[in-house]
Amino acid sequence: MYNIQTLNNIASVGTERLPTDSYTIDNDIADPHGILVRSAKMHDMEVGGNLQAVARAGAGVNNIPTDKLADMGIPVFNAPGANANAVKELVIGGMLLAARNLAAAWKYCQELEGEGDELSKAVEAGKKKYVGYELPGRTLGVVGLGAIGVRVANAALDLGMNVVGFDAMISVENAWQLHSGVQQARSLNDLLAKADMVSLHVPLLDVTRGLISAEGIAKMPKGAVILNFARDPICDEAAVLAALETGQLGAYVTDFPNRPVIGNDKVITLPHLGASTAEAEDNCAIMVADNLRNYLENGNVIYSVNFPGADMPRTDSYRITVANKNVPNMVGQVSTILADAGLNIEDMLNKSRGELAYTIVDLDAEVPDTVVGQISAIEGVLKVRNLGKPA
Repeated sequence: MYNIQTLNNIASVGTERLPTDSYTIDNDIADPHGILVRSAKMHDMEVGGNLQAVARAGAGVNNIPTDKLADMGIPVFNAPGANANAVKELVIGGMLLAARNLAAAWKYCQELEGEGDELSKAVEAGKKKYVGYELPGRTLGVVGLGAIGVRVANAALDLGMNVVGFDAMISVENAWQLHSGVQQARSLNDLLAKADMVSLHVPLLDVTRGLISAEGIAKMPKGAVILNFARDPICDEAAVLAALETGQLGAYVTDFPNRPVIGNDKVITLPHLGASTAEAEDNCAIMVADNLRNYLENGNVIYSVNFPGADMPRTDSYRITVANKNVPNMVGQVSTILADAGLNIEDMLNKSRGELAYTIVDLDAEVPDTVVGQISAIEGVLKVRNLGKPA
């Protein structure tokens, strides 16, 4: 029986993927085997000895101590792409809001007074005041060509825009999905110099914090628009506000309201609506529940942010998994212990990611607890799981 703690409300279509005969799911479980989370902050949480995995029903994981958990041999799963369509639609909406001055025009109409001719004159005055522009022929720069960025780029092409993208680490899978009409920027500055609008789709890391700076903004065409549906610290907001004041930027659309930007007439703020659709919440919940279950029952790692991907089909063999520091001769030491115990390896998969390695081993007989203890005692081994035969 696996005990799963939910730190936020997780869509029932996801939790229903975990069968009730082998899973207990509740928000009040002490020392769980797995945690399902959305936005709850886990950095100060005490990690129990039973914890095997954390699954975040969304893409960003800045609320989870991923490095700390990796050092404990605990993978963190997320749901990349599950909310991609929802965010894509909101980005398109943000472009239209900025290009047609819709937010300011809506606010203007809410404050109209008078009746008849007086009201008509005020409406006409607003019509002249909030003249915008159309998207076809304009250039959108997309920074980050993951699941969301690719969809945004392709959708913008369908709207008749010119699209230029930049992603130094684009995956082969996402490259296959990207429309051939998307131009490749040589660098971020190259993209900024060409783009009337820039949409950001990169994770918040040390190297992306303040990625959009005063220097970069100065290279953009005058009156350009920045759309931030990634994370607010990716933009140097002081630089953004200064550029709005001078007219270098025409608008800033952000899904992350905070005090400096709230109330600025040239800033369109939304209350973190990126993935706030019923469909996206369902997709995220299903994806992470499936991957959490696959890991707990089979040891397979799919869509983890701190573990290498490792997916080996189950047979009728006995399975163990080993998470360890990525140093030489780990597999050799594990293999020797198994051989000394008279256990024959039927299949093995070893993967590494940075300083961490992960191995799945299928064997011809049940692995005794003493053997698990011997492997656990190897210097650098972080966690050993004895999964036995598939149910």
